[in-house]
Amino acid sequence: MAFEQLKAGIAMILEEIEKRPEDRHILQEQLREKISEMRSLGLVVPNDILALEDALEDDDSDDLFDDMPV
Repeated sequence: MAFEQLKAGIAMILEEIEKRPEDRHILQEQLREKISEMRSLGLVVPNDILALEDALEDDDSDDLFDDMPV
């Protein structure tokens, strides 16, 4: 049952990221916590969730210097 609850929690976080992209960094940390919780319980993290985490990480690296004065 824990696996299904964690997947539901992840789905809710993903919905919030879509609704509130300005809070993506906070929500992304919540996603990392859920993935960590899955791993600590010995559950296999689905590949699509891992791919999403990687994609969010890639998006972060693109924004790293967007607010730097030129």
